[in-house]
Amino acid sequence: MGRCGIAAPAPFFVRIQAFLCYNRSMLKETQRLIDIMARLRDPENGCPWDLKQDFKSIGAYTLEEAYEVVDAIDDGDMDKLKDELGDLLLQVVFHAQMAQEKGLFGFEDIAEIISEKMERRHPHIFGDVSAETADEVLKNWEDIKAAERAGDKDQSALAGVTKALPALARAEKISKRAARIGFEWPDYQSVLKKLDEELGEFDDEIKSGDQQRKHEEFGDVLFVMVQMARWQKIDPETAMKDANNKFEKRFRSMEALANAKGLSLSEMSDADMDDLWIQVKHAEAA
Repeated sequence: MGRCGIAAPAPFFVRIQAFLCYNRSMLKETQRLIDIMARLRDPENGCPWDLKQDFKSIGAYTLEEAYEVVDAIDDGDMDKLKDELGDLLLQVVFHAQMAQEKGLFGFEDIAEIISEKMERRHPHIFGDVSAETADEVLKNWEDIKAAERAGDKDQSALAGVTKALPALARAEKISKRAARIGFEWPDYQSVLKKLDEELGEFDDEIKSGDQQRKHEEFGDVLFVMVQMARWQKIDPETAMKDANNKFEKRFRSMEALANAKGLSLSEMSDADMDDLWIQVKHAEAA
C-alpha cells in the first residue's frame, strides 16, 4: 500500500501518488496557518496582542525574522533554518490577513502575483528566450524589471532600490544601477585615487572639528569603500559581517585566555591585551 493507503503497483504511480499526497499536505498546512492567523485577529475572540498590530509594527518583526533566517543559513543549522523560515512565513500571512481585513488583498493574491512575476522574469524557462549562463539570466532579469517600471512615476535609474536595505548593501545596489547607465570610474586605480581623496577630506574635517562635516566625509569614505568591493566582486555587506564575526571570535578568545589567568581584560595593560590578541591570531593560523 502507498503512503495514502492506495496500492501503487509501478514506480510511476508511486511517484504520482507521492506528489498528490505532498500537495494535499502542503495545502492543508498552508490553510491551517492562514486559519490560525484569522483566529488570532478575530475582532471578538482574538489575541489582544495580535489585534493591536498594524503593518508598521509587524514590519519591524518581518525584518528581524529575515535576518534570523540568514543567521541560520550562516550557522549551517538546517533545523534552525526550518524553524526560522516558518517564522518568516508567518510574517507574510500576518500582513496578508491585515490586508484582507481592509479589503485590499489576501494570501492567494500574494501567491498569484509572485507566481506571475517569476514566470515573466524567467522567459528562458517559461518562454522562448535563450539564456545559457547566470550572467545572461541576470541581464534578462534586470531588463524585464526595467520594462516593468516603465509606467512608474519615478523613472530614475535608481528607482525601486529599497531604503530599508542595510546601508552597505544599498550603497552597492545604487552604485550598480548608476554604473549600468555609464556613471562609472574608468578603472580600479581611479577608485583607489578617489579613496585617497576622501580620506584626505575626512582628515581635514577632523582637524576642523566640525562634527556634521566629519559625519558627511566619513560617509563618503564608506561609500567609496563599497565601490572598491564592487570592483573586486566582493559583497561588502557579507565582508563586513564576516569581519564582525572574526573580531567577536578573537575577542571572546582573548577573554577566555584572560579568565584562565584569573584576570579580566579591563584589568590588563594595553601591551598585555596586544599579546593576547597575537596569541589568538597565531592559534587561528595553527
